[in-house]
Amino acid sequence: MKHNETLFSPQLPPLAERVRPQSLDKFIGQDHLTGKQKIISLLCEGKQLFSLIFWGPPGTGKTTLARLIIRHTDAELYELSAVSSGVKDLREIIKKSESNNSIGRKTVLFIDEIHRFSKSQQDALLHAVEDGTLVMFGATTENPSFEVINPLLSRCKVLVLKPLSDNNLGAILSHAFENDILLGNGNLIFPVKYKKILIQASGGDARKMLNTVDISCKLMKGEGKISRSVLTEALQTQVQLYDKTGDYHYDIVSAFIKSVRGSDPDAAVYWLAVMLEGGEKPEFIARRLVILASEDVGNADPKGLPLSVSGFQAVHMIGMPEAAIILAQVTTYLAGAEKSNASYKSILKAQKQAREKNLPDVPIHLRNAPTDLMKKMNHGKDYKYPHSYTENFISEDYLPKGIDPEFYRPSTRGYESFILKRLKKCWPERYENK
Repeated sequence: MKHNETLFSPQLPPLAERVRPQSLDKFIGQDHLTGKQKIISLLCEGKQLFSLIFWGPPGTGKTTLARLIIRHTDAELYELSAVSSGVKDLREIIKKSESNNSIGRKTVLFIDEIHRFSKSQQDALLHAVEDGTLVMFGATTENPSFEVINPLLSRCKVLVLKPLSDNNLGAILSHAFENDILLGNGNLIFPVKYKKILIQASGGDARKMLNTVDISCKLMKGEGKISRSVLTEALQTQVQLYDKTGDYHYDIVSAFIKSVRGSDPDAAVYWLAVMLEGGEKPEFIARRLVILASEDVGNADPKGLPLSVSGFQAVHMIGMPEAAIILAQVTTYLAGAEKSNASYKSILKAQKQAREKNLPDVPIHLRNAPTDLMKKMNHGKDYKYPHSYTENFISEDYLPKGIDPEFYRPSTRGYESFILKRLKKCWPERYENK
């Protein structure tokens, strides 16, 4: 028997389908949903059904979990792909559901990529879900708050799936090599160091990982061992050993941050690409950019922070691979922006004083006076309301005694130069030499 004939039989389904778990105890990952006393395990134990939307990245188990829940009931399952189905298909299933209800049998409709259903398709489904004609399970990689109409969404419980961890992927890969009808016979050698590369390049996507093994087998030309060159070709990328817990990971992140801080968008985008190709989570990068927008750009360009926050929200909503476009926009903007760490330095100085000095007394004129007793104690007395004065400013003491006003020193760059100009006018003795 030739090795090729063993591994590449055209009659067999893909590896990801062959090793799909058939019971909940065999499912790996998503412990927050499948663990003891968690929602999916309780649904399976109680054999109860209600409409669910599985929201998460590709290859994290949305379809598998939906099927496992249904397997524990006597419901009849129908599956539709939102890409290739229309209102006519929905109506046919609803009609069959009504027949099932007449004999006391539940019907579950599983819709893959429900975010691709049009409003009219979702409207056609709404009444059947609302009156209990059928139970709907939907799977989506997009935020259902934006892609599913509110009346339908309000009748569903949204279950959020997370990218699978490296340990999860390693366990899934081991299960495949131990139990698959083809891989489990020992004909295929997959060196441990290349398994590690594969897991890291899969980015939490089990289907991508297993499909890569399938493709690698087809590229081996009869050999019994997966080589680095074969794996690289199967991944269609320059495979790098990007260890998210090792020194190299932190070195790359450091190079990325320092390139943005150093106003070099070309270098920043390059290190961004290295991180993404290495399987770095885009949310991690987006969080670093939000911090950098305040730490290194600050008030020199105050638009940097809201842009970074919007970028983080968009990355979370969109996911990879399109999230790379959003990260590139935020990265290049911050790299090209005027820089100032004045606000960052100000909080460091203020925190140092707050730690080193005793808890200060708040000046009487600054204290709150919500009750008559507090007013009798002169809380808030002689406070000068700035808006009652010219240019909405009046010189006043806002710091407690013994605290020097030495914290915020704006730079002369970007918008911060306008801040400095106003502060010099308001507090000339404090900022006259700045």
